[in-house]
Amino acid sequence: MKAARLYEYDPAMNVQLQIEDVRPPTINGPDDVIVKVGAAGLCRTDLHIIEGVWKDIMDEGGNLLPYIMGHENAGWVEDVGSNVKSVKPGDAVICHPHRTCGICLNCRYGEDMHCENSLFPGLGLDGGFAEYFLTSERSLIKLNPNVTPLDVAPMADAGITAYRAAKKAAKLLRPGAYCVIVGVGGLGHIALQCLREISGCRIIAVDREPAAQVLCKELGADFVLDGGPNVIEEVREITGGGAQVVIDFVGELGVENICWQMVRQGGQMFVVGYGGKVEVPTVHLVIEEINVGGSLVGNYTELVELMELNADGKVKMHYTQYSLDDINTALDDFKNRKFTGRGVIVP
Repeated sequence: MKAARLYEYDPAMNVQLQIEDVRPPTINGPDDVIVKVGAAGLCRTDLHIIEGVWKDIMDEGGNLLPYIMGHENAGWVEDVGSNVKSVKPGDAVICHPHRTCGICLNCRYGEDMHCENSLFPGLGLDGGFAEYFLTSERSLIKLNPNVTPLDVAPMADAGITAYRAAKKAAKLLRPGAYCVIVGVGGLGHIALQCLREISGCRIIAVDREPAAQVLCKELGADFVLDGGPNVIEEVREITGGGAQVVIDFVGELGVENICWQMVRQGGQMFVVGYGGKVEVPTVHLVIEEINVGGSLVGNYTELVELMELNADGKVKMHYTQYSLDDINTALDDFKNRKFTGRGVIVP
């Protein structure tokens, strides 16, 4: 099969993935499922993988490279193991990014993204930047008949990460309260739509890109700011002292130390993007009594819920499509923010 493989890490992001023919995956266990990839989303984590940010984790068992990236996958079931009952060849599916055991305590609690025995196709083993990839029955959700893999693939990670953060925020947001979304790219534009559906809050969207600002207005943001040097003051003026919740989908480049200054007394900042370092004076944490916490990828149930919102037309992924042969162009466009929303690779 054709696949895009990473051969070396490079902090400068000058390396390119190699398009080559490799042996397709095979069924190795009774719960295995081989998926014919219909679409695979590009994620900022893919850029961080190439940069070597994840090297120590990925190479724990020895040098992983070369390997196939791609952890936001949807497609059609190609083959199944002997114990698989819930899906059959030909079924259209979206794949939760983790392959989980189902029996550890975290899985029993329903927080399967914390599974003690999880595997992560695309991050530690071969993923979906290929014609086929291997996953497990527990990871699969059958798609509604009117939904195509291309339309939802990035929701496998970006979508549920944004949805989980929006759900956390919604619990803290009464009608009329303010939520600031910083970075309205692949994740942020999903969070904005989710908040419109599950919360009565007022949404302030912050992004420097004009195209993203246009999208924010189309998706119903109450206020759209360009993230200029006075953005903290602008937010505090709109909200009368700060927002009840701020969600940071950037997490680096200094943005992480702007976001907490937008939070009102007693409010919450959720960090979703990563790469930087949050530095908050402890006296500010105490006097303002703000909370700063992270939010990881969503669990399996949250992906089911998001697929329901998508099937009803309430939350949609905005994306730019690339062929597998053009994956390096897609990565370069992503790095340089040449598209709005998400990039999607179609083998």
